[in-house]
Amino acid sequence: MRRSTTTSLGLGAVFTVLALTGCASHAEPADASAASSSPAHRGVSAPAASTPLSSAQLNKLLLNESDLGEGYTRKPEPARRNDDVTVIGCAALAKLGSDAATGSGLDFTRKAKASFTYTGTSTSEVSEELYSDSAAKLSVGIGKVFDAMLSCPSYQVTSGSTVVDMGTEKSTAPNLGDEQWSQLLTFSAGGQRSVVKQTAIRTGNILVIVSGSPGLVDAHLDKALAKARRTR
Repeated sequence: MRRSTTTSLGLGAVFTVLALTGCASHAEPADASAASSSPAHRGVSAPAASTPLSSAQLNKLLLNESDLGEGYTRKPEPARRNDDVTVIGCAALAKLGSDAATGSGLDFTRKAKASFTYTGTSTSEVSEELYSDSAAKLSVGIGKVFDAMLSCPSYQVTSGSTVVDMGTEKSTAPNLGDEQWSQLLTFSAGGQRSVVKQTAIRTGNILVIVSGSPGLVDAHLDKALAKARRTR
C-alpha cells in the first residue's frame, strides 16, 4: 500500500463524508466524492467560453430551503480543521498533485456551497456546490478526479484519529447538461456503513455538484441544475 498525505481534488469529498457520518466536525464540499465513476458523457463540444460567474453570483444560484421544500434546514459552515488527510492504497490520488485542489474543494476560484439536513422520515443530508470557470477547465478538472477515483475501487482515508474504509462504484449519470459524472461511495467507520451519491453536471461554464443521500440527490438534481442556469 502506498501511503501519502495529499491535497488532491477528490479529498474535498472525503471531508464531506466524514461530516455526514459524524466522524469529524469538518464539513468540506462533496466535490469528487471519493468516487469511482467516469463521465457518462465526454468529448462533447463545449460552447464558447464566457466570463466565469463571480462567487457572489454563484451564491444566488444555490438551492435554498424554499427550493427544497419542507423538512430541510441549512447547516452553518463549520470551522475548518487543520487535520491532515491521508490516503492509504490509492496512488492515483497523490498523482493529481497539489495543483489539482485542496481539501476545501475543487481548484476553481469561483465557487459557492450549501449543505442541508433533511428530517422527513429520518435524518439525512444533501449538499450542493457550484463552480464557474471556462468549460474546458471545468471538464478537465472534474474529469481528472473521477478518473482517479475509478482507478481505486477501495482504499482508506484517515483524518486525525479517524480511519474510514472507502469503496467506490460507478453510477449511471442522468442525461443532463453538457457533461455528466456520477458515483456511489460506500464508507465504513466506527462500526457504521453508509452510502453517499455524488453527481456532477457541467452546463456551459458552470459545474453543479450535488452529494449526499442517494434519494435526496436524485430528487433535487434537476432543481439544482435549473436554478444554476439562471445566470441573469
